[in-house]
Amino acid sequence: MNRFARFAILAASVMIIGWVGLGHVLGRTANDKAYKSLVVYSEVLQKVQQDYVDEPNMHLVTAGSLHGLLESLDSESSYLTPREYSEYKQKTGNSGTGETGLNLSKRFGYIIVTSVLPDTSAEKAGLHSGDILESVAGFTTREMSVGQAKNLLAGQPGTGVKVGVIRRGKTQPEEVEIVREKLPPAKIVAQKVENDTLALRFPTLDAGRAEEVRARLLEAQKQGVTKVILDLRECGRGSTAEAIVIARLFVPSGTLVTLRGQTVPDQVSSADPTKVVWKGPVTVLMDGTTTGAAEVLAASIANTKRGDLVGDRTFGLASEQKLIPMEDGAALFLTVANYYNAGGKSILEEGVTPTEVIHATLNPAEDSEETDDSATGVQREPVPGPRPLSQEDPVLRKALELLKNPAPVKKAA
Repeated sequence: MNRFARFAILAASVMIIGWVGLGHVLGRTANDKAYKSLVVYSEVLQKVQQDYVDEPNMHLVTAGSLHGLLESLDSESSYLTPREYSEYKQKTGNSGTGETGLNLSKRFGYIIVTSVLPDTSAEKAGLHSGDILESVAGFTTREMSVGQAKNLLAGQPGTGVKVGVIRRGKTQPEEVEIVREKLPPAKIVAQKVENDTLALRFPTLDAGRAEEVRARLLEAQKQGVTKVILDLRECGRGSTAEAIVIARLFVPSGTLVTLRGQTVPDQVSSADPTKVVWKGPVTVLMDGTTTGAAEVLAASIANTKRGDLVGDRTFGLASEQKLIPMEDGAALFLTVANYYNAGGKSILEEGVTPTEVIHATLNPAEDSEETDDSATGVQREPVPGPRPLSQEDPVLRKALELLKNPAPVKKAA
């Protein structure tokens, strides 16, 4: 770093401190904490630039601090550099962009697979929920946001991307290549698990899903079906608006969920008795692979006491993000609102808790160090590929047992 660049950075730091101090004196903000934080940040930046063992790349230092700042908020908030944001816009603006079928979050400091879409290249490559991605495209995920990982995994269909996968019970990553592909719309799997019981398995909650569910329910009634199971395991994509519309097909009254944020007025989603299609018993299957919109659907059933939730606690990702472009060409993905259950607890922080707990597989929502297999060596084998809708499934068995002896449907307040 030449003397001029060093002087420019130092001068900028002094200017920040001066601006902060002047603003405080003039009372330009009522939030003293924000000014104090800027003073601390500027002081740290100045010390790093002056006293670090080697001359640091201040561009990388600044970008790294911004990544850390967003990651400290929650797993879904992230920072994209100008180059990354440019790539993101190019890929999302191209309808032909391919992907891998992985749904991701961050746990243990690394990117983790929350679920895998069926019949995709990621599933064919042997990836499962709970797998840790130690690297993506040659970059360690230790310093990578979820937004960055998704950006790297997307690309031209037919091209490959290498990921370093730490399997359950392993300590060293295994390099796996996943071929990007243009994914077809995922379909609901409908199956009669008993003569009078229909199970609907949701790979996603994409737009149009509610109308498909409505048609399935009407057809099931004609066939003499009296009980319905909604299998939301491995469901990690979709619209929360679609989830609420689906919930209204089952719930006659009460508050489904509430969306709330610092700058987002409370948005209460309520049941609509005119939209109800199914009045019979309903049970939801879920676990740590249930994320996002699927959590909103599960919470809606739980909050109104419309049916039992069977399985394990969900991962905890039900929230709303806002894309905020910056003046320098960078961008933020910032969580601006969370969905809350009937008890006022944030789903992002707490997940959705089942009414009947059945531990069928390792739950990636258990985000303590003790569940990190590389640290403990404790292993519970996952069910490979799509979960079978069969009597061998302990979660399904429990759901059928509850449906045979249902509690009276309670009207929500």
